[in-house]
Amino acid sequence: MSQVRRIINTSFESLLPIVGVVFALIIGAFMLLALGANPITAYAALIEGAFGSQYSFMQTLVKATPLLLVGLGVCIAFRGGIINIGGEGQIIVGGLASTALALAMPSLPGILLLPMALAAGMLAGAIWGGVPGVLKAKLGVNEILTTIMMNAIAMQLSNFLLRGPMIDPKEVAAKTYLPQSAPVPEQAWLLRLLPPTLLHLGTILAVVLAVLVFIFLWRTTIGYRIRAVGLNPSAAKYAGINVPTYQALALILGGAFAGLAGAVEVLGVSHRMLEGVSGGYGFSGIVAALFGKLHPLGSIPASVLFGSLLVGADKMQRAVQVPASLIEVILGLVVIFVVSSELWARRQASKRKTS
Repeated sequence: MSQVRRIINTSFESLLPIVGVVFALIIGAFMLLALGANPITAYAALIEGAFGSQYSFMQTLVKATPLLLVGLGVCIAFRGGIINIGGEGQIIVGGLASTALALAMPSLPGILLLPMALAAGMLAGAIWGGVPGVLKAKLGVNEILTTIMMNAIAMQLSNFLLRGPMIDPKEVAAKTYLPQSAPVPEQAWLLRLLPPTLLHLGTILAVVLAVLVFIFLWRTTIGYRIRAVGLNPSAAKYAGINVPTYQALALILGGAFAGLAGAVEVLGVSHRMLEGVSGGYGFSGIVAALFGKLHPLGSIPASVLFGSLLVGADKMQRAVQVPASLIEVILGLVVIFVVSSELWARRQASKRKTS
């Protein structure tokens, strides 16, 4: 009987993120009614905007790509018992580093320049995640505070560079001073898979990396130790695992994947570093990972779902003529309900273990 109850509880908890999204959309429907908009029309426009044509679906996949990459880093960090809120800053520095390297070596062939630019983004993100990781390992500093602070530093660094040393010379010549870099060399662009859509090779790269992260976490010694630290730091320490080292490693790897997301956005979509390159992916990627139950493979469909919300929201806004802020509120409700459902499920699982 207890086994049946455990199976029912597990099945129910696995559906909680979906229930959270449904509740968020229901509350959003009441908000739409209060503004005089038809919720059915609005949500139909959202679905059509995300999946109604080949272009819209390809755009959904484009949006899902950085979400998946950030989500993979979140999976590693959370599995190691670390909460990485620094994805926004890590995306920014990843984009800056990949742009700077590509612009510094414009004569290199693409076969060298592209992987080097991607690696530069990963390295920058790893360093940006490594700072809170080392502070956590050496001094016990709360990683939530340090990663949020690193976000603010990255934003200010981007503002300084894109209005100063890295600003496009054409903007200076035209006296428009838009905060953006010069375009990266064309040989550093990620291949477009279905022109004229924006779908690029980075999407396939993200899916391949999801499989590799799964293998890493569940089929390697280092991955096992990261998960052991996350499940029970005291037991892991008793077993001889250096807990602070693996906590720091989890943050470093999480930062590397977020930095890669920034590089992919620059090299695959904008082809230059822009002020808003992070696009909120650092926070939305956390929700996508939680929706996917912190599993690398589960994060793939979760990222597509949240990518569809980002793309479809634009069509919904135009269809029912509601303020853009309402779209942000609905997306925020999805975040709150999904995260809350995950926290509730974890609390219930903890209670069952102690009972």
